[in-house]
Amino acid sequence: MSYSFFLLLLLLYPPCCNSLDTITPHQPLNDGDVLLSKDRGAFALGFFSPANSKSRYLGIWFNNISQQTVVWVANRDTPLNTTSGVLSINNHGNLVLHDHNNSFLKPVWSSHVSVSTMSTNASAKLLDTGNFVLIQSSNNSDKVLWQSFDYPGNTYLPYMKLGFDRKTGLNRSLTSWKSPSDPGTGNATYKMDRTGFLPQLFLYANNAPLMRVGPWTGLRLAGAAEMTQDFIFSFFFIDDSNEVSSIYRVNDPNLLSISLLEETGYLRRLVWQGREGKWFELWNGPREECDHYRRCGSNSICNPYHEETFLCQCLPGFEPKSEREWYLKDGSSGCVRKANVSTCRSGEGFVELELVKAPDTSKASVNLGVSMEECRDMCLRDCSCAAYTSANQSSNSGCITWHGDMEDTRKFSQVGQTLFVRVDALELAKYAKHNGHGSPIGKKKMAAILAVSIFFFLFLVATIVMYWFLKVRKQFGRRRNNKHSSFRIHVEENLQNFDNSKHSDLPLLFDLASITSATERFSPANKLGQGGFGSVYKGCLINGREIAVKRLSKNSGQGTEEFKNEVTLLAKLQHRNLVRLLGCCFEKEERMLVYEYLPNKSLDFFIFDETQRSILNWDQRFEIIFGIARGILYLHQDSRLKIIHRDLKASNILLDATMNPKISDFGMAKIFGEDQIQARTRRVVGTYGYMSPEYAMEGQYSTKSDVFSFGVLLLEIVAGKRNTDHDHGRSSPNLIGYVWILWTEGKALDIVDSSLGQSYPCATVLRCIQVGLLCVQENVNNRPSMSEVIVMLGNEAPIRQPQKPAFLFNDSREPEQEPSAAIMEDGSLSVNGITTTSTIFGR
Repeated sequence: MSYSFFLLLLLLYPPCCNSLDTITPHQPLNDGDVLLSKDRGAFALGFFSPANSKSRYLGIWFNNISQQTVVWVANRDTPLNTTSGVLSINNHGNLVLHDHNNSFLKPVWSSHVSVSTMSTNASAKLLDTGNFVLIQSSNNSDKVLWQSFDYPGNTYLPYMKLGFDRKTGLNRSLTSWKSPSDPGTGNATYKMDRTGFLPQLFLYANNAPLMRVGPWTGLRLAGAAEMTQDFIFSFFFIDDSNEVSSIYRVNDPNLLSISLLEETGYLRRLVWQGREGKWFELWNGPREECDHYRRCGSNSICNPYHEETFLCQCLPGFEPKSEREWYLKDGSSGCVRKANVSTCRSGEGFVELELVKAPDTSKASVNLGVSMEECRDMCLRDCSCAAYTSANQSSNSGCITWHGDMEDTRKFSQVGQTLFVRVDALELAKYAKHNGHGSPIGKKKMAAILAVSIFFFLFLVATIVMYWFLKVRKQFGRRRNNKHSSFRIHVEENLQNFDNSKHSDLPLLFDLASITSATERFSPANKLGQGGFGSVYKGCLINGREIAVKRLSKNSGQGTEEFKNEVTLLAKLQHRNLVRLLGCCFEKEERMLVYEYLPNKSLDFFIFDETQRSILNWDQRFEIIFGIARGILYLHQDSRLKIIHRDLKASNILLDATMNPKISDFGMAKIFGEDQIQARTRRVVGTYGYMSPEYAMEGQYSTKSDVFSFGVLLLEIVAGKRNTDHDHGRSSPNLIGYVWILWTEGKALDIVDSSLGQSYPCATVLRCIQVGLLCVQENVNNRPSMSEVIVMLGNEAPIRQPQKPAFLFNDSREPEQEPSAAIMEDGSLSVNGITTTSTIFGR
């Protein structure tokens, strides 16, 4: 009966191509038709073929973006081989997918809803969340019989739940595709593991744990240090008698976001970048070695911040199970309790480990109704209790205890739980008691002793190396004249090889004669600019390649460190928005850096010049803004090293022949650990008008310091004025303050460079001003990250209102000068030098 009824429907409603908003028993969906989501039409449901495939699938994708992004597939393991697919509702109220040419065969896919009676009042709709729902209407009410959100594919959408229903046993999880051309069930899975008292999210590859995202700690998932409640996302965890699930939402409904589980096992969080027409990655995991499950074996902690040593360390009171493997930096066998010690009523106690991802809770015991003091006492009385921590980090309550081997513990830099590890009396003697808990004894004293020891050791090594270097150099000097010509040819051959190699990390070593010849003995006619640490010259090598040479001043007390820093960093950084280092020269008393030559000088040459800034239309300015943002994001997130630039300013943004911006001058840059958030220095160097308040006043710097500098740059590009310019009659001593006043008065467009006339999109310019003000907010935590900046610049979704910016530099300065400031250890302010705006690599 059901098949006959279905066949009759096919005869009555032949295939056609149109857009639907509802599927009913009388209105099926044919291949070629599209079901659009209600209200906004954000999603579409229909038939598609993946790239390089002729198979047909029923799926859901984003409707209003240029790149087809499929977020759900119905018949992922049972593809159709023809374009005759039909999705309908049968007389039992089920969604069924048939091949129109073989309608007598069993459906290739069905919603499999158990309905006791025939239903003719069922319908299916696609919601603007991307959820496809089957509804039964009766007595003026709708009942959801089935929904696609209960059966995710490889894509985690906002408002979709991951987890399980305690009543039905349904476990909602992500499963990767087999390949980009085959949406069939792959080998990677992201799901909730119900083993133990605390459910945990795991990422699996080939059924083996790849990464443990962990249980909910009250603030975040234990293994997701980056999970913060910000103005883009909000995260929730539900754990009650009905279900346990994780859910997130995008605070702006106009912003498109997904989490994608790739075939390789990597989970990526993406945001749609409308301007560039592609998905932009905010996060991926596992992103480092310590994210991998049990990277260091049992009873150990993985610490990615000890780059100079082995990242695996035994927990206090434990030692490597295999000394030989540990020595070879193989931590897979883990650690065991130290031999011949007692931790049972023999003066034992607990050592406190802060900022960690607590061990796997699969075999842990949980008591949610006790305080931390009670938890400690319970663990201390039980000789089998190896460690404990709080179950709820937000209230510091509840008790999790481990009674066997502890697996998958790792160190974070800024967030995490506190783990209390049981140790014997001898181990405890190394620690001082603090509020009843163990804490490191003499930590500062030991660190000081270690630092002094390292200093003397390095001093001794440096002395030996210097003696050897001077001896070799003296010998080399005797033969230098005879070998000069061949050495020069060797340098040029290396340069040719460098041009042909895209993967070299080592800069070339140029000899002084080659640089002197290339710059015509540093002719004043070839001088491109003067910087705080020296001059920049244009040069031309024997092979015809143009270069820019930064010749550090012999009188610069800071030049040596900046020279080493720039060579070290730029040799490892490759990005279209970073200047390219070709090589260096350190011969006699000379220290020089050799860069690619960029003909259009630096950004300040254009935007701060009455004549030149008229050359830049709005589209060019926006591309420059966007390129700078991409370059900073690469430094902060996407490069092999996490870099804080610390001296972003208009004169350090160079422009190539096509006006593509390139960030330069990495002499003040600092390397951060993967999860490191901020650092402090007593030697503050930078440029007035661009330094963030926390850096200038307290010596604290972070990625948000660069965000502040970028915000200043953005506003300067829009206004065509320096932040430190003081216009007569203006109500604020600097540009930031003036823009803020105009913003609060609803006159922000008054700041736009007059040379643009009216030829600019008001909405886009206002958005840029708003983003700039968000970046220069006084509160560090309120400033967006660079990834968020790019999302805001590349989309038209509404963004939050900025709060009060930092009003720092209230003194008037000449427009041509950019003094770099240093805060001394006694708190006084000194000016290290004057940087003119004509610096760098163009004529």
